[in-house]
Amino acid sequence: MGKKRGQKYDQIIDAAVRVIAKNGYHNSQVSRIAKEAGVADGTIYLYFKNKEDILISLFEEKMGVFVEKIRDHIAHEESIEKKLLQLIEMHLMHLESDYDLALVTQLELRQSNLELRIRINDVLKGYLGLIDSILKEGIEKGFFPETLNIRLARQVIFGAIDEVVTNWVMKDHRYELVPLAKPLNKMLLNGLRH
Repeated sequence: MGKKRGQKYDQIIDAAVRVIAKNGYHNSQVSRIAKEAGVADGTIYLYFKNKEDILISLFEEKMGVFVEKIRDHIAHEESIEKKLLQLIEMHLMHLESDYDLALVTQLELRQSNLELRIRINDVLKGYLGLIDSILKEGIEKGFFPETLNIRLARQVIFGAIDEVVTNWVMKDHRYELVPLAKPLNKMLLNGLRH
């Protein structure tokens, strides 16, 4: 059975992002999320099993929409260099525009238990698959060498973008993220092409 969707579902997801960003995952009671969403405590359980389910669902929801936006955006782009740049720019733009979500994804999701981390990794597969598709196309077009280790290259790309965002969060977002996309893209491409 799939999850119920609708306006209240979205309100709860958005409220959970704000509450978890402000209080941390472990200090965010379901009742606080309900209050922030403007719904009764019991209403939460019509949509979610528990607090962990809310955390996973918010990540699935936000990441799912995000991956589709990137996929649509780069679908008609021919240049591998521009595809990777657009992926990086959109990643940075997405989190720069929603500091609460950045706090949750960069800090709170990483403090969770093993079962939760496994579920989060399942959600990440779509995004990592998108990076893989850019790398494979780059190899097919001769942009990257045939010897490129796709798995390692994907880890380098994701790890670099992720670390740039984490550093920005830890520095209390005192500078702009998006201007870092071009130099990051250039650095990654220079490393991957040799």
